Amino acid sequence: MTMTMTSTLSKPKSRFSSPGLERGLLLFPLPVLLLVFYVLPFLGVVGWSFSLPTPGIEQYQRIATDPAIHDMLWRTLRLCMTVSCLALVIGYLLAYCWVFSPPFWQRVVEICIFIPFWISVLVRAFGWLIALRSNGVLNNGLMGMGLIDQPLQLSRNETGVVIGMLHVMIPYAVFPLLSTMRQLDQRVLMASRGLGAGALRTFWQVLLPQTLPGMLGAFIMVFVFCLGFFITPVLLGGGQTVMIAEYVFLQMFQTSNWGLGAALSVVLLALVSALIWVLLKMTRVNRLVG
Repeated sequence: MTMTMTSTLSKPKSRFSSPGLERGLLLFPLPVLLLVFYVLPFLGVVGWSFSLPTPGIEQYQRIATDPAIHDMLWRTLRLCMTVSCLALVIGYLLAYCWVFSPPFWQRVVEICIFIPFWISVLVRAFGWLIALRSNGVLNNGLMGMGLIDQPLQLSRNETGVVIGMLHVMIPYAVFPLLSTMRQLDQRVLMASRGLGAGALRTFWQVLLPQTLPGMLGAFIMVFVFCLGFFITPVLLGGGQTVMIAEYVFLQMFQTSNWGLGAALSVVLLALVSALIWVLLKMTRVNRLVG
C-alpha cells in the first residue's frame, strides 16, 4: 500500500498540465476577441478611408487642407486641453485631501467622487443642461442674490461643454494621482518639515516632484477620454460646439460621407496611440494603478 502511494506521488506530471499552459489557455480568448471585434472591424474602417467614395488618399488630403476640419480639430484639442488642465488641478487637490486629511474628510472626498462617478454620463449631461439654462437653478440663484441682472449664457456653448466634461473627468484624474500619493513614503515629508522646511517648500520641492508621473498619467488619461466625448458636447453644445466624435457621426450618418468619417477615425486613433505611447514611455503604469 505504501509503495503504491509513493509511486503515485512520484509519478511525473503531464506536460499538458503546466501552469504556463493553463494560463495561456485561460488568456487565449482575449486576443481572439480583440482580433474579431476590434482589429478586423478597424481594418475595414481603414479600408473605407482609402476607398470611399473613390480609391486614393483624397480624404486625408481633405483633412490636411479643409479649414472647416481644421477649426473642428483645433476646437477639439482646445477643449480637451482645457478640461485636462482643470481636471488635473481639481483632481490633485482632491487626491491630496483624500490621502493627507483626517478620516472624516477622507470619507467626504470619497462620497463626492464616487457618487457622481456611478451616475450615467447621459443623466449628468441632462442635469447640467437643466442647471445651466437661462432659467436654470444657477442663473436663478445668481439673480436672486443680486449678483447678475440678466441670465448668463452657460449652455449651448463651449462653457457648458467644459463644465459637463469636467464633471465627468475629475474622478479619472483623481485615481492615478491617488495611487501615486499613496505610494509615497510620508517619512520623507516629515523629514523635510523636521529639517526646517515650511509646508509650501515641502510641497514644491518634495511632494510635487514625486507625484509628477501621476500628474502626467492623469493628464494623458483625461485628454484621451475627452477626445472621444460625444453625448456631452451634443447636449451642452447644442450644435454650436462640434467636436471630432460628433463630426464623425455627422459625416457617416447624416451626410453619408463614410470615407471622411473613416479617415478622421484613423487620425483620432493615431493620436490616441501616440499619447498612450508617451504615457508608457514616461511613466510606470504600475505606479498609476497601485
